[in-house]
Order: sequence, then C-alpha cells, then structure tokens
Amino acid sequence: MELYKSNEIKVYNSLSKSKEVLKTINEGMIGMYVCGPTVYSNVHLGNVRTFMSFDMIYRYFLHLGYKVRYVRNITDAGHLENDADEGEDRIAKKARLEQLEPMEIVQRYTVDFHNILNTFNFLPPSIEPTATGHIVEQIEIVKDILEKGLAYEKNGSVYFDVLKYNETEHYGILSGRNIEDSIHNTRSLDGQSEKKNPQDFALWKKADERHIMRWPSPWSDGFPGWHLECSAMSTKYLGENFDIHGGGMDLKFPHHECEIAQSQTRNNVKPVNYWLHTNMLTLNGQKMAKSTGNYILPNDFFTGQSKHLSKAYLPSVVRFFMLQANYKSILDFSDAALLASEKGYFKLMDAIDLLDKLDVSNASTVDVESWKAKCYSAMNDDFNTPVLIANLFEGIKYINQIKEGNESIDDKDYEILKSTINSFVFDVLGLEKPSGSDNGSDKLKSVVEMLIGMRNDARENKNWALSDKIRDELLELGIQLKDGKDGTTFSIN
Repeated sequence: MELYKSNEIKVYNSLSKSKEVLKTINEGMIGMYVCGPTVYSNVHLGNVRTFMSFDMIYRYFLHLGYKVRYVRNITDAGHLENDADEGEDRIAKKARLEQLEPMEIVQRYTVDFHNILNTFNFLPPSIEPTATGHIVEQIEIVKDILEKGLAYEKNGSVYFDVLKYNETEHYGILSGRNIEDSIHNTRSLDGQSEKKNPQDFALWKKADERHIMRWPSPWSDGFPGWHLECSAMSTKYLGENFDIHGGGMDLKFPHHECEIAQSQTRNNVKPVNYWLHTNMLTLNGQKMAKSTGNYILPNDFFTGQSKHLSKAYLPSVVRFFMLQANYKSILDFSDAALLASEKGYFKLMDAIDLLDKLDVSNASTVDVESWKAKCYSAMNDDFNTPVLIANLFEGIKYINQIKEGNESIDDKDYEILKSTINSFVFDVLGLEKPSGSDNGSDKLKSVVEMLIGMRNDARENKNWALSDKIRDELLELGIQLKDGKDGTTFSIN
C-alpha cells in the first residue's frame, strides 16, 4: 500500500490562513506550481531557500508514493523594475548595460540558477516552462478577459480592471487586503498613466522603440505583463483548478493576487486549492541588502570568501542548516549558526556510518516503531523539518546506545531504523554524504585517529596526564572520545 494512504498531511493554506488537511483533486496525484526566478542576475539566497523548501515538499510527496507534476517556471520576459507596471524590463535593462542580447542574459543566468540548485542537490521539476515559450497562450487569456469586460485597452496596452472585478469577487482574498483601504491610501493618477485606477495591472504592454523583447499582438507589438505568465503556464500544465501553488511570501501581493484575479476571470473557477508561502531570510539579525554589504551569495558558502564567514561549508551543511527552520519561519544566517549545523551534520553522518556496524540481538529494548511514527508525524504537520531533525537525532541516540551495548535491537527493528533514517536524511531532506575531498573530512578523521593512537600509547605507558590532555583538548574542539570494548571511537558534537 502506498504510504500516502496512511499519512494525512496538514498544510498551512495562506488562502484560509489556517492549517487544512491536504485533499488532492485526484487520488494519489498532486499538481504543484512554484513561481521560478527572473533570470537577469545570479540566483540569490532567498530564491534558494524558497526552492529548497519546495524541493523538500516535492521529495516528501514522492516518498509517500504520490505521482507529482511539479511545474516551476522561468521568467525570461515581462518582469518590469517595479510592480506599478513602470520602468524597463529587468532582463532588457541588464542586456543594455552589458551590451548583450536579452537571450544571452537569460541563458547565462538560467545556467547559473541550475548550477546552484544542482550543487544543493535539488531534484529537477517535472516541467520548467518559460514565459517567452508561452506568448500565444498569454495573448489568448488577454483576449478572453477583454471579451468578459474585465480589461480595457489603452494606446496599445491592456490593463485588468481591478475595481470592476472586485464588484463580484474579492481582490485581496489571499493577502487579506481590502480594496477600499487600498484606494484610500493610493495617490491619484498624475495624468501620465494610461490606467483608469492605480490598482489596475498590465496584461499586455506596448513596447516603445527601445524595447528589444517584443511580440505581435492584436493591440500592439509588445510583451505580456509579469503576472500573466504564471496563470498561462499553471493552467496549461496543471488544469484550471489544481492542488498547490507556492512561492516566497513577497509574491503574495501583488503577484499571486493578480494570478487569482486573472485565472478566476478566465476560467470561472478557483484556480488553486492550497497556497503555500515561504518566509524571508536575514543575516546576523538584519535584512540582507547589497547596498549595506549585509548579504551572502550562494557560492560564498562553498568558497568561504565572505566577511560574514569564517570558513567554507559543504552544500549539505548549508542545506541542513536551512531545513532546521520551518519554511514559514524567518531564517537568520550567521557563521556561528552554520558552525553549529556543521557539527550536527557530521554527527548525523557519523551515526549513519555506524548503522552498518551495529550488532543485532534477539530482542529490542528501543521502541523503533513509535520513533518512526514521530518522524512521519512531524512531516505530516505542515512539513515540520525542525521536529523531524530532532527525531532523527533521537534515532542517533539509539544507534550510539546500541553500539555501546547499553541498548539492543532485533533484526526487524534494525531494518526499520536503518530504512527510516536513510529515507528521511537522503530522500526527503536531500542531504548527501561528504566525499573524501569535501571539507577535509577524511583528513580530520585521520588526524583524530592519530591522536587516539598517541593517547593509547600514553595510557599503556601510564602517562595519564598526557592521555587526559588529549581527550580534554579534543573535547574542547567538539570531538568526543568514547572508550569501549572494541577500542576508542569519536564523534563530532
């Protein structure tokens, strides 16, 4: 029997602002759309955190046996510099500044995006569509919304009529905003804008003579509005009503609010059943910003070349750190926190290596079934990875106790313990074992084993002072020696 049939998942739905039991439209199948990057610069850490959260969620669905269609788009046109439909296209501007073709910019930063995600061991989505590959679909949506009287054309551009839509629907249903308050707090138009109302948003923009990225349409040579692409691609690949839509909380308004309005108007049905949003990142308790120098790029973690870092870190250590916070919580990066996560990561890996060396007994003194149930319970509670990780460390405690002979485990429970830890650590959390060249882990092991040998010699010569000194100074460094019947082992705390 597939695991999803015995695991009821609750998710926090941004639409209802409460936890709800996940009930998929089709049994055993999940359609999930996540807003991807605008590829005009190197992927930033906030993007990585969002996509890592949904990679973990995707992995858990697959682990439970769901058939998942995971769609994550690439925005390669139409995203202007601000949300008021003003300014240059971000990709076109970068192309102008670097004197390149826009598609060269798109290619360069799409490759960077994929390289970074591959380094962090992301699974690829089922489909990764692009905005420029779906211009025809977007034009058809604009036509339909115009025919329904909820959009208007002005000088070759087309705008969605938010106030008219709000007469029968709720514009603000996701973000909790009230249109009346929005009107009250918005400055009146200065006469230069083509919009009837400041709240209206572009479905299609006429391109001026300098704009390179343009396509023919019934209204003008131009380009689609940023919000339109997600409505076009999500409905094309997942249907008019699908299970899950995800993204960073910064997209909740106006991007996702506009998606709902467009799709609701086009299809006369609620487009998404569950909206999931990830929270923001901070660095040393402050907002990340290039202008203040308070920022880290993903590659900085691997090189250690940042004033905020004391050393380089493995991608899996950074991934482990990120997953120690719930995806809905603010996550604060600091070197001290990463160092602590590194110790926890190696402790986890050391315990997994010990698994293959455990002696199996005729009876168990540890309750592995209850422990396994707690692991699933954590993930079923809105993908609570911090609680899952705490449970995994409880499993590590079992491993160490069994190794030391303080607990015992029978063959059946041993297989449950081993398969559960491996499934959650590698398949669901997406961590990887350190390779021999990574972070000098093999060298560290060799040095510690050399010191253990020196300590053993000291003990044989009854040089207790030197023996204790080696043990105590290693402990200060976070390396604990354990003397047992099979010799001395160590763990990184």
